[in-house]
Amino acid sequence: MNRTIITVIGKDRVGIIARVCTFLAENNINILDINQSIVQGFFNMMMIVDAQQTTKDFSVLVEEIEKVGDELGVKIKMQHEDIFNIMHRI
Repeated sequence: MNRTIITVIGKDRVGIIARVCTFLAENNINILDINQSIVQGFFNMMMIVDAQQTTKDFSVLVEEIEKVGDELGVKIKMQHEDIFNIMHRI
């Protein structure tokens, strides 16, 4: 399994989850876990996904999902699970 962490942060608006999930489905990326919240108008979502079945290079996916974030007015980060864990360990 090729577990990847996706984070989405920004001002809440209609369609954020739909657009991100559509991108994942179009790229054959399976959602394993998802958590989202809205606090005083700010949207925060963290997803754990399995990108093993995608045909695109990881760097291409990162670039494309960041563009999705730009279209939505939010910041989207996509990182391999091991990199995410190293960056966020306490």
